[in-house]
Amino acid sequence: MLSEARLLDKALRDDVRLLGEILGRVIAADRGAAFVDRIEKIRALAKAARSGGGAEWDALSALLESIPADAICDVARAFNQFLNLANIAEQQHAVTHQPVLEVELPQAEELDAAIDALQIELVLTAHPTEVLRRTLVMKYDAIGRALAQQPHDLVALERLIAEAWHSDEVREARPTPQDEAKWGFAVIEQSLWEALPRFLRQFDASLAKSGRKPLHPTATPIRFATWMGGDRDGNPNVTAIVTREVLVLARWMAADLYLRDVDALQGSLSMTHANEDIRQRTGGSREPYRAVLKEVRERLRRTRDWAEGQDPPPADPKQIYFDVADLHEPLALCHRSLHECGMALIADGPLLDTLRRIAAFGTTLVRLDVRQSSDRHTGVLDEITQYLGILRDGKSYAEWSEDTRQQFLLGELVGRRPLFPAAWPASDASREVLATCAVIASPLGEGVAQYVISMATSPSDVLAVVLLLRSVGVSRALPVVPLFETLADLDGAAQTIDALLGIPWYRRYAGIEQHVMIGYSDSAKDAGQFAAAWAQYRAQEQLVGVAQRHGIRLRLFHGRGGAVGRGGGPSHQAILSQPPGSVQSSLRVTEQGEVIRFKLGNPGLATETLTRYVTAVLEATLHPPPVPTQAWRARIGELSTLALASYRAVVREDPDFVPLFRALTPERELGILALGSRPSRRRDTQDISSLRAIPWVFAWTQVRLMLPAWLGTDVALAESCGRANDPVMADMAHWPFFRMQLDMLEMVLAKTDPDLAQYYARRLTNSQQQQAVQQLGERADVLAEALLKLHGATQLLQNDPALRASLSVRNTYLDPLHLLQAELLSRYRHAPDDASARALKVTMAGISSGLRNTG
Repeated sequence: MLSEARLLDKALRDDVRLLGEILGRVIAADRGAAFVDRIEKIRALAKAARSGGGAEWDALSALLESIPADAICDVARAFNQFLNLANIAEQQHAVTHQPVLEVELPQAEELDAAIDALQIELVLTAHPTEVLRRTLVMKYDAIGRALAQQPHDLVALERLIAEAWHSDEVREARPTPQDEAKWGFAVIEQSLWEALPRFLRQFDASLAKSGRKPLHPTATPIRFATWMGGDRDGNPNVTAIVTREVLVLARWMAADLYLRDVDALQGSLSMTHANEDIRQRTGGSREPYRAVLKEVRERLRRTRDWAEGQDPPPADPKQIYFDVADLHEPLALCHRSLHECGMALIADGPLLDTLRRIAAFGTTLVRLDVRQSSDRHTGVLDEITQYLGILRDGKSYAEWSEDTRQQFLLGELVGRRPLFPAAWPASDASREVLATCAVIASPLGEGVAQYVISMATSPSDVLAVVLLLRSVGVSRALPVVPLFETLADLDGAAQTIDALLGIPWYRRYAGIEQHVMIGYSDSAKDAGQFAAAWAQYRAQEQLVGVAQRHGIRLRLFHGRGGAVGRGGGPSHQAILSQPPGSVQSSLRVTEQGEVIRFKLGNPGLATETLTRYVTAVLEATLHPPPVPTQAWRARIGELSTLALASYRAVVREDPDFVPLFRALTPERELGILALGSRPSRRRDTQDISSLRAIPWVFAWTQVRLMLPAWLGTDVALAESCGRANDPVMADMAHWPFFRMQLDMLEMVLAKTDPDLAQYYARRLTNSQQQQAVQQLGERADVLAEALLKLHGATQLLQNDPALRASLSVRNTYLDPLHLLQAELLSRYRHAPDDASARALKVTMAGISSGLRNTG
């Protein structure tokens, strides 16, 4: 008899096979049987090449080179579509066939306090690793729902797959920031709106099993925020006007979603028994609950109309729902009355779900972060000090010392005169910064959660933003969050926050908590993944100590990406590997790009993701990982130093590296992919420092070298493995932080393929560059051997056969896309044309979908 695991695995394979067969029929109907035969021949040859040798690869390459220009795009699309269908099957399998995941409550005396203090916030960001169009994502969601039905509706499945096949996979034009915001709001509408109350019900069930009361209707252990429409760092397309439009759009969407809830409640809450509070409010109505809901419904309609711009702003703000308390009050009144009248079962049904949505989503749907680079704030203050003649030793703000800046900023913060005169002829750049602050000062600004400062290095960076906000009328103490990104900034983070909290005026402004954001993407690009990870760990440890000394609560914000080279990895393992004391029932983390779809894309996946977050945060709070021993610190410090030096020797110091990167990878061609609203570079230069971390990782992933995730670590671990019977390395296997680094490296190396990278090199680079690629591939192989030795394993992913099997199946469809991409890059660079560009975009999208955590 087959085991349960084998049966589940067979069910997944059967679904993948079914979708593949249907796709074949759809393609045959469009392009003919001969075209499908060509696809099957390519697939079979790719499978043989994986288990064969050079002859099979040469035969596959020759076959792909022979494909005419008018067919090459659809060949790429066929393999792309299969990989997306395989993703759908895997996701649906995880939701449908796996047992419901429950919140695991750690045994601890402090459990109740830890639950009460839970503050988990997932920040949806529009970083452009989600290459698929929203239209196609919605079609894939529909395929997933159809696949979940038993028995399968084969006619519906074939129609949906045909719709996907006859649709463009990738965007022709870059999305606007508003488009990105709409995509994020659609995730809430289609998934999180249902997933959140579903998760909270499961949480209540876990509490009941342990003899505890359910969560209060206003409890918000998990909330959601976004950067879509607020992140203007290096993105000239995000303006004050855009931010305002997104804030209004969010309010429209919130009102619309609540209207749907209230309409459904009106149909169900037809009861006649009510407490005295409701009877007095409704004047003795026969159906008092419906009477209350009717008022709520009308006010929601006015709110939606106002947000849509059809009506002018109301003279009486009470005509619309601007304050979440106003929306909560009548529904809470109904909930309380039902309980008091013996109808708790009804009260704790859909009505409780709506109350919990109100608590989590408010009237703003999500909380928007505004992010801007510190140099933009410096520019405003430099410009105004020059205009007003406020000079120190003949110099304006930008050239002042840190002490001088702080003295000036604090003087202005406690002063009474306005800093900016009405007639000030500000530059466009300064006017835009102040206009953004003015949006935050407006009533819509209640939807702004915090102001993040990228490239923050000193207390004056924070004080400058507070001054700019105060100067336009922001009266609340909006959290101003320094983001420490580079290696040097991470090393200096604790000192900066210590100095900031040592300023009495700011300490009063901060109140009970200080927010700090830890950057993963740019720090890894700056120092390499391994050295950056250790710097992030040390920075958090030191920040915890600083907060304790100042008697303030520390809230860390983790700017993780989807790829390992940008801090990606399993959320549960990542949380449990954080330094002791750094979690404390609180976690704020970005969910980026395609990861949003893979973790939050449907209610089932989202419910499981929320459960994993809460379980891990509680465990990390109540049973934190061990404090690393001095021996561990010394060894990880040695490894980090070796990794850093090796990484920078290649990326920064080798003059041939940038030309190699640009010749080997599709970095130059990423511009035609219309990935997102933000430019791929901060500045118009061609060096690595100006390239954003996302295209940096994305480009290396496309050629399967995955260099950002492992370069430098190979030298460090190889040196350590050269020490015979090293007890420290063996002991460090018990340290969750170190174990996670090894596990992530193993997953990355399982996806790394030096042979494919060599193929790209032969097609696209000169002989010297080909030799360099060969050397990089050999370094990846050395690292794989070191990992196997540390794990005592004979093959990568030995303890994860499911992932190993998944990658093996995917490679059969990925290999042709890689070879096609190399061919297309060669064609496009020699003679750019629309057909090659379109096919090239399809290969990029397909490889991204097949490998999943690509950016």
